[in-house]
Amino acid sequence: MAPDVLLVSAVLLAFGLAWGVTRACCRPGSWLHFLDMPNERSLHATPTPRTGGVGVMAGVLAAGAWLAVLSSPGWPEGLALLGAGLLAGLGLVDDRHSLSARIRLLAQVAVAGLFLAAAGFELPWWAWPLLGLGLVWMSNLYNFMDGADGLAGGMALFGFTFLAGAAWLAEETGLAALAAAVAAAAAGFLCFNLHPARIFMGDAGSVPLGFLAGALGLTGWFRGAWPLWFPLLVFAPFILDASVTLAKRALRGEKVWQAHRSHYYQRLVRLGLGHRKTAWLAYALMAGAGGFGLLALPLGFSLQCIIITMTLLVHLLLGYRIDRAWRCHEAGSLKP
Repeated sequence: MAPDVLLVSAVLLAFGLAWGVTRACCRPGSWLHFLDMPNERSLHATPTPRTGGVGVMAGVLAAGAWLAVLSSPGWPEGLALLGAGLLAGLGLVDDRHSLSARIRLLAQVAVAGLFLAAAGFELPWWAWPLLGLGLVWMSNLYNFMDGADGLAGGMALFGFTFLAGAAWLAEETGLAALAAAVAAAAAGFLCFNLHPARIFMGDAGSVPLGFLAGALGLTGWFRGAWPLWFPLLVFAPFILDASVTLAKRALRGEKVWQAHRSHYYQRLVRLGLGHRKTAWLAYALMAGAGGFGLLALPLGFSLQCIIITMTLLVHLLLGYRIDRAWRCHEAGSLKP
């Protein structure tokens, strides 16, 4: 089958199945209708199902199987799908029964270790723990950022679309088709997750999507499709928000593993921007980061450094503005 036909068929399958399964999960009579109950750390006020990730992963795994039947996918891509499927199953159990943080972390470490050990990457000894930590962090930060309508699904749509574009330009058609299928599955889910959201992604979707972002990013790097900075820049809106927030909470002596409402996107919603405008601002950042990353790929190292630096400065400046607005907001709320 021609590469373009293969890619389009995988995209259509992923979108259609994700849309259909997510729609079914929205129905109160569905056995996958697990409600997320609002609490003091939530941004929503209405009980809402949190199993949309089942639809996303159904589309991703079905498209992966389709690609395996019609083409010869690489071994790392197959391992990435296997790991994502395992994490999705664990996430679904967690969404239903609330597993302990220790069990979730051990499972993520095991999946990351399995992927790196079996993928066939040639690495120096010191790179193994660093890349393993990176995969675990990507899984968790994606979960941390799944807290506002349309946000996590939008990051998947933009991020994996840019990975697919870069892989296609590098003639890595199998990797491109898989990344495009992940983006399409996210689009099917987004039909029900845009504000006002009818369903949330939950751990069954957010954790495996974060793992896939890291695993496919590493696969493209080792294949020569892109330098390592490219997937980091593509997912920079999520990576920077989660990493800076975690670092600040750790410096304040807070329990970083506990749920909270101090992410930048959460503060934007609470400052009055709302879910819809916060999502559109995030989409602009995602499109900018991924678009500039794609434009920088064929350029020289110096120009790449300039583009990366400018993109990061935009994110840091926005973070500074949000911090300043939040301090003013807190000061105003303390006045009698």
